[in-house]
Amino acid sequence: MNIHGLQKMTLLDFPGHVACTVFLGGCDFRCPFCHNFELVDGSAKPVMSEEELLQFLNKRTGLLDGVAFTGGEPLLHKDLPELMRKIRELGFGVKLDTNGYHPELLKEILKEGLADYVAMDIKNSPEKYAITAGVETLDLSRIEESISALMNSNIDYEFRTTVVKEFHDADDFHKMGEMIRGAKNYFLQAFTDRETVPFGGLSAPDADTMRSFCSIAALYVPNAELRGVE
Repeated sequence: MNIHGLQKMTLLDFPGHVACTVFLGGCDFRCPFCHNFELVDGSAKPVMSEEELLQFLNKRTGLLDGVAFTGGEPLLHKDLPELMRKIRELGFGVKLDTNGYHPELLKEILKEGLADYVAMDIKNSPEKYAITAGVETLDLSRIEESISALMNSNIDYEFRTTVVKEFHDADDFHKMGEMIRGAKNYFLQAFTDRETVPFGGLSAPDADTMRSFCSIAALYVPNAELRGVE
């Protein structure tokens, strides 16, 4: 497996851990607001091999205690569980970011206890899920299966939504709340524009609107919070 990016240390990506963040290439979604589109479209070149990543981690024992996998969509890589096993054997915790579209591999990882924390995106309400994910069609049952797998697991997890003014309204948060009713954690984060975002003209709701959306979400997930909004 090739590694397409490495942040050598972060206190933010893996709650409760001093971690590195590993970026994997490829994604089956084309979200118009994606911050890492160079990983999605294949334009980002690999920076190291799996073996080089393990060598790096061997040298960081005692300095780092976790590895966060993000992308792209990490679960496109069918050999990811094996890499996770090797990382756990080195004594590191593992966090996984996912779009939730690969429930079979997610369930394998959960069953074997290969991840300590999973963050899954909830893109939008069912009617707007495909357009928000940037695809023509989408099998929502796969998303629902991943939601169920996480909510019935014994590991820590969060659901999260990147909120875009042009894509989300109050009704969407009622419908997303129904999708994840009773979940452990739900975070709403406002869209931030960057040069790597594939489409222009997108913006974030103002802080008051974000707080209003979070109040709606809290009707379904009591531990709903804003992230990065003052």
